[in-house]
Amino acid sequence: MVSREQIAEAAALIRSGRVVAFPTETVYGLGANALDPSAINRIYAIKERPKTSPLIVHVSSVNMAKGLVAHWPGTADILANAFWPGPLTLVLPRGDKIPLELTAGLDTVGLRMPAHPVALALIEESGLPIAAPSANRFTQLSPTTAQHVADGLGEAVDMILDGGPTEVGIESTVLSLTGPQPVLLRPGMVTREQIEAHLGPILLLENAGAAHASPGLHAKHYSPRTPLYLLSPAEPLPKDGDGVYLHWSTPRDGATSHPMPQDPAQYAAILYDTLHQVDLHGYDWIAVEAPPAGSAWAGILDRLKRASIR
Repeated sequence: MVSREQIAEAAALIRSGRVVAFPTETVYGLGANALDPSAINRIYAIKERPKTSPLIVHVSSVNMAKGLVAHWPGTADILANAFWPGPLTLVLPRGDKIPLELTAGLDTVGLRMPAHPVALALIEESGLPIAAPSANRFTQLSPTTAQHVADGLGEAVDMILDGGPTEVGIESTVLSLTGPQPVLLRPGMVTREQIEAHLGPILLLENAGAAHASPGLHAKHYSPRTPLYLLSPAEPLPKDGDGVYLHWSTPRDGATSHPMPQDPAQYAAILYDTLHQVDLHGYDWIAVEAPPAGSAWAGILDRLKRASIR
């Protein structure tokens, strides 16, 4: 459990321009004052993250979010009422308070209200919106426990708040509300169908461009150190060395079998932790059975595609 004293210490660090790792319901975030360019640059330096990848800003209320944007459309109210706090990021026109260092030079900003008591308490105690990408080196596996953060970033982080394992397990869905029609930039566990139930039809991202409108759009991302192959049931397993096969339906000969849940929410919740554990085992490769089709699995498939070498 995270104590009030620890929250107060972490908030003081945030206010002084330092960087704190903290739990959200999705993954652990690497947090700093979203209004301080120097603090934002510390995040990029620690993560070794390219400046073309914007950061998501975490808020503790809709009113805080409204104060950070140039325009808050009615669609944002609808979605915030339906999904906040929760794993949905809304991309909106950037307000003057938000530094361009945070947005990769874009005039848009991604905002979300996390559904984790430690995250919300930290934002409230600091009195600031907190910029927070996942607390790992760029392209590596996202952390879903405090130990993952410590193993990956060590003393580069000023403080780690240990709120236990995350519940959702993969990064938030990202939806842009800056154009004439909403655009799904990154799939997640808030599905396209759930959004469309509130807004009607939405579009899918076709071209990320130079400066990405959302985090997590690089071709290689979320990757373990061990080579990962995303395979259909008809594709053969790698032939060289010893490997492990993560499957949700049927095990296969030629690899150590590791069953995964058939429920997408349960699968997502343990995916990164499973890959962290397998990564430590010393296998020559990891093979993963491609998940089923459908929007409930879209976020998981997106992360596995970016983690795989083919």
